[in-house]
Amino acid sequence: MAQLSLSMPGRRLVIGVPYAWLVVFFLLPFLILLYISFVDMGSDIHPFKPIWDSTTGLLKLKYENYWSIFRNSEDGALFQTIYIEAYLRSIWYALCTAVLCLAIGYPFAYFIARSAPSARPALLMMVMLPFWTSFLLRVYAWKGILADQGVVNQVLMALGLTSEPIQMLYTNVSMLVGMTYVYLPFMVLPLYANLVKMDFRLLEAAYDLGTTPFKAFWLVTVPLSKAGIVAGFMLVFIPAVGEFVIPSLLGGPENIMIGRVVWDEMFTSNNWPRATALAVVMIALIIVPLAVYYHYTGDNDTSGKA
Repeated sequence: MAQLSLSMPGRRLVIGVPYAWLVVFFLLPFLILLYISFVDMGSDIHPFKPIWDSTTGLLKLKYENYWSIFRNSEDGALFQTIYIEAYLRSIWYALCTAVLCLAIGYPFAYFIARSAPSARPALLMMVMLPFWTSFLLRVYAWKGILADQGVVNQVLMALGLTSEPIQMLYTNVSMLVGMTYVYLPFMVLPLYANLVKMDFRLLEAAYDLGTTPFKAFWLVTVPLSKAGIVAGFMLVFIPAVGEFVIPSLLGGPENIMIGRVVWDEMFTSNNWPRATALAVVMIALIIVPLAVYYHYTGDNDTSGKA
């Protein structure tokens, strides 16, 4: 009992550190965003205005900052605003990026997990090597590769495959290429961490029972790597939804995502309440489905153990 009582403060410290980190670096900034989203700036240049009336003691919340996201100011139509279009476009690009990263990253992770233990550190280093270079430099490099006079067009014209440059920059292709390249390591690493712990004797047992390699992979490897797939998908999808740099450098006027819209509202229009309202809605669009997913998966795991 004495040993247990001595270990309790250490356990509380270990549990408390991540909770304190979340409170300081997520909850408090989120509460500040939520506060500003209900502020009526008026003609002031700073958004930190009181949201309560000192004379009546009542809150004066400006719900218009949220209502304007969903209502068209011209004809009053719901869900037909540029903000809704930006949300849907962001979710679509993030979903495509996650799917492409999964399709490309899964074979990479599987190959690394099945390689010799002595070769794995070098292979993992190759996956993480892009992180040693500045994010902006890597995105700018793709501008040089995909430009009209870039490397790809020069090679295609030199091989005689095309007589004039192909428009690749500032298109959907350049957006997806840039986002897939940047977020691919975030898919490979959790998949590798999951696959490397898998007991490959299960595949041998499936082969002994007459299963084809593809069927063994689909029925054995994929279900056992479900946790890595979900973790990698979330690590790619969540930051890709709010991506700002890649759409600004590689995307065209028709590829405006919600991150760029928030930036324009905050620094171009100086409308901080609407910008923070857009950010709060974006956070809700990400967190609520995640919470529902983990709630039901947690219930299923508990019932399965019972």
